[in-house]
Amino acid sequence: MDYDWRTRWGDKLVDMKTAISLIKRGDRIFVGSGAAAPTPLLEGLVEHRENLLDHEVVHILILGDAPHVAPELASLFRHNALFIGGNVRQAVQEGRADYTPIFLSEIPGMLRSGRIPVDVAMVQMSPPDRHGFCSLGVDVGVSRAGIAAARILIAEVNVRMPRTHGDTFIHADRISAIVETDHPLHEMPPRGGGEVTRRIGQHVADLIEDGSTLQLGIGAIPDAVLACLGNKKNLGMHTEMFSDGAIELMERGVINNRAKTLQRGKAVVSFVMGTQRLYDFVADNAAIEFHPCDYTNDPVIIAKNDKMVAINTTLEVDLTGQVCSDSIGAKFYSGIGGQVDFIRGAARSKGGKPIIALPSTAMGGVVSRIVPSLTEGAGVVTTRGDVHYVVTEYGVAHLHGKKIRERAMALIQIAHPRFRPWLLAEAKQRRYIFRDQKEIPMHIPEYPEDVTRRTINRSGNHILLRAVRPTDESRVHDLFHDLGLEALPLELSRDSGGDIRHQIHELCNVDYDNQMSIVACVGEDFAYAEIVAMAGYRVDRSTGFADLTFGVAPPYQKQGTGTLLMEHIVRVARTRGIKGLNATIPSENTRMIGLLNKLGFPLQSRVQDEMTVLTTSFVDHELEASEPETLPEQDPEPTAESTVP
Repeated sequence: MDYDWRTRWGDKLVDMKTAISLIKRGDRIFVGSGAAAPTPLLEGLVEHRENLLDHEVVHILILGDAPHVAPELASLFRHNALFIGGNVRQAVQEGRADYTPIFLSEIPGMLRSGRIPVDVAMVQMSPPDRHGFCSLGVDVGVSRAGIAAARILIAEVNVRMPRTHGDTFIHADRISAIVETDHPLHEMPPRGGGEVTRRIGQHVADLIEDGSTLQLGIGAIPDAVLACLGNKKNLGMHTEMFSDGAIELMERGVINNRAKTLQRGKAVVSFVMGTQRLYDFVADNAAIEFHPCDYTNDPVIIAKNDKMVAINTTLEVDLTGQVCSDSIGAKFYSGIGGQVDFIRGAARSKGGKPIIALPSTAMGGVVSRIVPSLTEGAGVVTTRGDVHYVVTEYGVAHLHGKKIRERAMALIQIAHPRFRPWLLAEAKQRRYIFRDQKEIPMHIPEYPEDVTRRTINRSGNHILLRAVRPTDESRVHDLFHDLGLEALPLELSRDSGGDIRHQIHELCNVDYDNQMSIVACVGEDFAYAEIVAMAGYRVDRSTGFADLTFGVAPPYQKQGTGTLLMEHIVRVARTRGIKGLNATIPSENTRMIGLLNKLGFPLQSRVQDEMTVLTTSFVDHELEASEPETLPEQDPEPTAESTVP
């Protein structure tokens, strides 16, 4: 390699036919991928095929046409798809092309070792700089490994390919033949998303903390997530790819990479696919580094980024948490790609969050994507042991470390409402859940996201107030054992015949209409948070009043937690048209009396069966028959036993 490279460069400039003539019969051909797919070389391969026979053509997803998979060329070219794109899907499904399921992080090693053999590499790159180095531009991905493995390198040198920073450079002396071109790069415009996609994006965004490092793919869901991140701070990127949706956040400084623990100040990427605006944005942008995917997708490297958030989409999830992402039944659809790489890397990151996101239905709403078991022939891409968060438009299911019973109930709750009765019945049939699991009512309750509130108590603990979920049974069980079993509602005790599990089950399986339960959770990661308090009510529709249950775990009493919870459940009750609350408490429970009195609503008191029955009314007290008794204000934190309706 010396300064005479320009002379040698000129010697390598050839026409298309001459370039293709370097390929010998039986050679295995590697093709560059994504937006950098060398489409003119593929077209030339087909056009000048007179001396070609029996070639394997290896690549991952390519944009543009794939003329080499035409049925009439089956004897000449056999495609080996390392990831199936739409332009080769039919050939794979018809058996005219092969599919190799493999983690994206492992493809470069397979190419370099010869386990995926390569004789010729055809790639697109930028013109050389004054030192003779061409840039692989918008897609480094697996191309460096394909080039390293090949005997012959045929380069399409496109004057419109941007030069990018990072491990992107190939010297002119490595090239065997050069075909110069001048054409726009392949574009993939943003995909519009509707309300379902927007809601998924918001649920995912709610899981992302300030200072997180993101892995984002391409498509409507990643774009919806990005659209919901405008109020976040100091986000970073370490990803196999990104698209146009990230540009605005980078320009506004929301994604600034300042909080990253690996390659701080740099967005790390393997390839990009989007519009010309994106390609112009990454051109000579020192804030973005391109690296091969055996680096960007190495789970060990990924895990070095604290608060790593991996966001991946899928086709189907079963009730145990198994994820199928590369096939629809036995029909191969896409590929493993980088999903498992990033799910495992994020799981090992300090504060990391691996997320699987998908709409709850497919085919216009007639098929559930959450299923009792994967479709026959479907393969598991991400195992049930790897899955942490699953998100649909109906909320978030946290599965990691959870029992099959808890997983099934969590996934049923975020499935489309019309499929929940079917999923519940199937879960019972498979013994995933209790055979006496509460039946789904005719009106299927949707989880009331509107009651969720984040706040801080007097001791500085971050408190999440939210509606109870069926999957909370284990944590509610612990709470009530802390409180003492006498804190359970008496009518539940009578109905259950002393079965504590059944009592807890009733408290956690409510319709959010006639019954409501709100829990207070404490913990940095609310998915693992401890439930430290619970308030609930059951409405008597004949009066419009509701009976109240309430309890705060002893370690969190006298810290304002009970006050926050009581104020919140009153707020929820009032917005749902409830006229007031009845609370039956031991007469010595002056803290509970003080807490209800502090709310500022009219309060009446009477003694019944040696218990004090308090009634607080939300309606205008002038409408009442008599003025309520005003009780002296006490310490506003209730005791553990709280109320026992």
